Amino acid sequence: MRPSLTQTLPPAAPRSWFLRLVSSDPAVMALFNNSTVCEKTVYECCQDMPAVIIWYLGLQFINMFLGIPANLMVLWLIHKNKGDSSTSDIFILHLAILDTLFCLIPPLELANIVFLTTTSTWYVLRFFYGIKDYSPLFLSCICLDRYMAVVHPITFTELKDRHHRAVLAIIVWLIILAYATAKCVGNIKNFDKAFTVMILAAFAFMVFCNIAILWVLRQSGPGRDEMHPVKKRAFKMVLIILAIIVFNYFPPVALFPFKSYFSPDVFLCYIHYIAFGLMDFSSSIQPMLYLSKEKLSCCQPGASQIQ
Repeated sequence: MRPSLTQTLPPAAPRSWFLRLVSSDPAVMALFNNSTVCEKTVYECCQDMPAVIIWYLGLQFINMFLGIPANLMVLWLIHKNKGDSSTSDIFILHLAILDTLFCLIPPLELANIVFLTTTSTWYVLRFFYGIKDYSPLFLSCICLDRYMAVVHPITFTELKDRHHRAVLAIIVWLIILAYATAKCVGNIKNFDKAFTVMILAAFAFMVFCNIAILWVLRQSGPGRDEMHPVKKRAFKMVLIILAIIVFNYFPPVALFPFKSYFSPDVFLCYIHYIAFGLMDFSSSIQPMLYLSKEKLSCCQPGASQIQ
């Protein structure tokens, strides 16, 4: 049986505790507003198990110092190569903008986790968390675009020069901003399930698209025993992308649906920060992957055909 709300809170839980995944439960928020709740920082409430929070904050600052310049460089390269860009660059552009914004928050996050007990600054953080939470939607768009290009090339060619990608990017932004705003407000019942459903669906979709692409690329051409060099490079790139997707997004997919099976202190001091730390680090890994692909394209002329 799932424990009650009072049982799910660790001793001396702060008002700002459920800052990212479950902060939207009205019953929990009502409990936080109770005057009996002890005012402590998140770090103080996890003082018996601080290792993961320290690791998480360190990873967030690495994310900031690595992710901001990497994403800005991606934006510059896409602007520079505007006349010779791939069809998925529009989604990569918006993802880089989103990740750049998210990489700005570690100083505020450090202050709120370690030093502050006020709830007001968590509204800002929850908005940025909401933006990052739904960033897999842009990744899904990238995977869909590449899936169509490789698996359904005729349909892809027919749709290549149309404006549906820009429209899709706008729709994704509207969904992300609506989710982030609702998360910022934080008083919608069972709102945390929106993230769980989205991450499960997006993860399954991205894995499916990339496996389908790998399957098609793996097939040799007529009369050939070996894969074409261009296809081989594309195969390796998609394989790397799939590995990154699994590394960054599998932890929340695997752990969050079963959060009620963890003890409250273990989930909030360990599982929560491990899963989101790995997911957030995608803000640095994704632009680095794009930059490595651009370097490969510059060094190997035939590589541009895989985009």
